[in-house]
Amino acid sequence: MTDRKKVAFYTLGCKLNFSETSTIARNFTEEGFDRVDFEEVADIYVINTCSVTENADKQFKQVVRKAMKLNDKAFVAAVGCYAQLKPEELADVDGVDLVLGATEKFKITDYINDLTKNDRSEVHSCEISEADFYVGSYSIGDRTRAFLKVQDGCDYKCTYCTIPLARGISRSDALENVLKNAKEISAQNIKEIVLTGVNIGDYGKGEFGNKKHEHTFLELVQELDKIEGIERLRISSIEPNLLKNETIEFVSKSRTFVPHFHIPLQSGSNEILKLMKRRYLREVYTERVNKIREVMPHACIGVDVIVGFPGETDEHFLETYHFLNEMDISYLHVFTYSERDNTEAADMEGVVPAAVRAKRSKMLRGLSVKKRRAFYESQLGTDRIVLFESENKEGYIHGFTENYVKVKTPWNPELVNTLHSINLTKIDEEGSVRMAFLKSKITV
Repeated sequence: MTDRKKVAFYTLGCKLNFSETSTIARNFTEEGFDRVDFEEVADIYVINTCSVTENADKQFKQVVRKAMKLNDKAFVAAVGCYAQLKPEELADVDGVDLVLGATEKFKITDYINDLTKNDRSEVHSCEISEADFYVGSYSIGDRTRAFLKVQDGCDYKCTYCTIPLARGISRSDALENVLKNAKEISAQNIKEIVLTGVNIGDYGKGEFGNKKHEHTFLELVQELDKIEGIERLRISSIEPNLLKNETIEFVSKSRTFVPHFHIPLQSGSNEILKLMKRRYLREVYTERVNKIREVMPHACIGVDVIVGFPGETDEHFLETYHFLNEMDISYLHVFTYSERDNTEAADMEGVVPAAVRAKRSKMLRGLSVKKRRAFYESQLGTDRIVLFESENKEGYIHGFTENYVKVKTPWNPELVNTLHSINLTKIDEEGSVRMAFLKSKITV
């Protein structure tokens, strides 16, 4: 290709989307395209969309406008979850030329033969039942850590969720391929790998196209722990009913897996959990947190929670609030419930007014600040290992300890992507923890 075209990418949503964007970007590079930053003028802009956020359409339109402002003749392609769920809606956005659904997104270069702007968007979106095969992905070069996709899709039927409609059935990467990808990541001098998926605790289901489990999530964790060259492995969000005690115990003794868990709760009310069709009750959640605290007292535990679900009364909400307040957790990710087409919850009675949803969300976000502060304070005076990030933020470099305490120290480019033994000294006004070096660098 003599006239090399430039392509830029923008990712909305989760870690899984980041891993897939990175894989799609490598496909473009192999086809002879030059990847540039989204802030630069490009011939093609690829936007990986998300359906979880309440303002998914608004965010998408803003990103398209940004691309058109940079180059009004650029070819714009939309892929990802929102592209699968609402392809025609995205196709109607001014400036969009191509919309690809769940199975087509990894073949995007096959659809880009002519970069001329289209009068009408071209849409290729399959029936979600056809999304029954697995495409492995991982991110490299975008961040200090890599996101490694191990599983996709979901067989759960939570009444508020569109992910099964956007990503299809639960299916897993072959264990051999996960290990191969992890080794490839390690060879790039990346110090931390984060395992991602839609429902990673269901790992092993759909491996080799079989509906039964070929391997378990515990077996995956055990095999990854053996790979030389990986300094840190982190488990992203995992369902409480699928986080087994054996996995918790293994992580507590692991060479590479860090003491950090993110466990969705969604509600502290059993009545609401049943309406949501979650596969556990709050007692199971309590058992998981207590087990983690028993074997890893210093572990960081994050929680997802939804406020304003249909039928959630003030009593239900206060039940959730008090449950979380009394629980020994570290921070919250708070989601305000929003109606989604083609979900059971959208037709449920007991709709919670928007103002009430906002008030409840604000209360839980305040609780999260309090919980994170208490967790950080409990870590002061302890010795930890920090991995520094790559950004210069107002003269400081930030990093995260193995148990996810955010630390900062004056900017020094030599610290980027390095591990250091430190002592946590004090919390500054921004909520980050100041630190003192114990060793200049950990040799790896």
